[in-house]
Amino acid sequence: MTRSPSAPGAHLANRLGLADRVFAGPVSRRLQKTVEDGLAKVEAHLADELHVADALADATSRYLYEAGGKRVRPMLTVLTAQLGDGVNEQVIDAASALELTHLGSLYHDDVMDGADVRRGVPAAHSVWGNSVAILTGDLLFSRASQIMSRLGDKAMKLQADTFERLVLGQMHETVGLQAGDDPVDFYLQVLSDKTGSLIAASAQAGVLFSHAPLAYEQPLLTFGEKVGVAFQLLDDVIDLSADAAETGKVPGTDLRAGVPTMPYLLLGRLDDAASVDLLARIDAGVAQIADGADPALLDDPLTELREHAATEQTLALAHEWSDAAVAALEPLPRGAVREALTRFADAVADRSS
Repeated sequence: MTRSPSAPGAHLANRLGLADRVFAGPVSRRLQKTVEDGLAKVEAHLADELHVADALADATSRYLYEAGGKRVRPMLTVLTAQLGDGVNEQVIDAASALELTHLGSLYHDDVMDGADVRRGVPAAHSVWGNSVAILTGDLLFSRASQIMSRLGDKAMKLQADTFERLVLGQMHETVGLQAGDDPVDFYLQVLSDKTGSLIAASAQAGVLFSHAPLAYEQPLLTFGEKVGVAFQLLDDVIDLSADAAETGKVPGTDLRAGVPTMPYLLLGRLDDAASVDLLARIDAGVAQIADGADPALLDDPLTELREHAATEQTLALAHEWSDAAVAALEPLPRGAVREALTRFADAVADRSS
């Protein structure tokens, strides 16, 4: 692949439909242009930071980056920086480091989940093997830490605390439920750690490195974590989509790999005969796939799950978390940034509609 400073993630507004839904009105349109300009600088910085002298490491490190991505995290950093002095070199560094942390986690997640496809291309471990994919993730984590180290102790603490939560979330997901754990509550905590923490850190970073009032940090941490959970709950719904072009993955990738998602967990709470039967067929299919059966055997049960009330309940739950994210913004000053963040939370919760 060739280097591309303007990688597909650069135009985030178009990716999530934010151009019309988030940046509405003349004031917000000007804000959109500012955010897009900031994202372009982050993209260029990412392209430079991902260049490695070693040919193999350069190819593996750039692989998923050049496959695209929504760039949700740097967008939030650039947007919340408008509450302070705006985009500066520190904001760009922080946004880049957090996106590299996210990118590194994808290499590890795909190995642990056995995913075949990521962002519409073969998963890195299917191209280079598990060991190289894991080491590539480690390399990206290292590069993210190097960038943060340039920003001082607060940045290093932000990076370390966020990374710790990412690892704990993955560990808990891997080990699974313990005695006395409620499956749904356990899963929501995993989402908060694995997804919410990094989005929260991205929203916080914009405030921290643009010298915005520190009183905005906690509201944006809460906002980011809650909107991150809402985002992942919607991903659980989108994972069941029959349209691989929408997801970039085979429909039902997570469930076929035996990774529980919220629709599956909510299905497990129901005791009507049809729901109990569907759950049993999904469990049986997952077990057969683990023994080497064709993953396609779950096509029909997953279609049923996509149309089941449990999936509708997941959509409703996502909206609850999105509404809570919006409520957390109350201490922020009214204006284009707060309005854009509100619309962003709404867009996250509606992107499957």
